[in-house]
Amino acid sequence: MAYLELQQLKTHFPVTKGGLFRRVTDTIKAVDGVDIDIEKGEILGLVGESGCGKSTLSRTVMQLIPSTGGRVIPSRCAPAASTSK
Repeated sequence: MAYLELQQLKTHFPVTKGGLFRRVTDTIKAVDGVDIDIEKGEILGLVGESGCGKSTLSRTVMQLIPSTGGRVIPSRCAPAASTSK
């Protein structure tokens, strides 16, 4: 079982036009259909050109940016967030 699994993960941003009555004219596909399985003990290096979606993918996995589609599946044995102070 994967420690972290991404299935068809997508993060799209709408492009709007107009002032008062904004309308969506296009969509920027920052992350589009990413599949990754990371097993426990593995290290993943994310490499690419400037503006290719590395940071957007990372932020989507951490749920800082909502995904447009797909799934982020953490392992059941992944450490839970600490609630103690």
